[in-house]
Amino acid sequence: MQTPQAILFDLDGTLADTAPDLAAAVNVMRENRQLAPVHYQSLRPHASAGARGLLGAGFGIKPEHPDYEAMRIEFLNQYESAIAVHSKLFKQVPDLLRGLDVMGVSWGIVTNKAMRFTRPLIPLLDLQEARCVISGDTTPHSKPHPAPLLEAARQLGIRSENCWYVGDDLRDIQAAEAAGMTSVAAAWGYCGATEPKHWKADAIIDSPLELLELVRAKHLQVAGS
Repeated sequence: MQTPQAILFDLDGTLADTAPDLAAAVNVMRENRQLAPVHYQSLRPHASAGARGLLGAGFGIKPEHPDYEAMRIEFLNQYESAIAVHSKLFKQVPDLLRGLDVMGVSWGIVTNKAMRFTRPLIPLLDLQEARCVISGDTTPHSKPHPAPLLEAARQLGIRSENCWYVGDDLRDIQAAEAAGMTSVAAAWGYCGATEPKHWKADAIIDSPLELLELVRAKHLQVAGS
């Protein structure tokens, strides 16, 4: 693991717990169809997969279904209308970000969430100090393609091998590997269908402050060498 000059973070399920508002959008759609709500705990693991994952969990519908595109648009519009009612940063995240600032380690955000949603959400979550925000439509490709991570490194002026990428989904780890970055699995997040231990990440951490200690240890190691 390289000593990081920058830490890049996924947004949903890594920095912020946005699943309550994403799940609520699904259940508003179900209510509009006179269907019973889906329990939050059944929807939460799918939050990092966006509309595809949540519509699959909430309606058993896949992208190839003829109604999928109309339902995807409906879901996104509903989510946009109530984007930060219950969403908040995970505990310890503010302390983590302050700690990185104290150490002089730059931090930024790379998410598959479209700019349409990240632009209003970032200030509502008090994440506007991020050195860069790369959305799902900033580059022609989204994660697990490395392009968004490489664009973040370019904007920061830092070589990709000197960046760590932290995320709560397998595709985050795949994107980091493809970009030549150190990959860190955020086990406190949503994590999807497979456990982080199967992702082959360079590190797995159970809390945001554990990441801060890991970064601090790497810096002390370099200082003492």
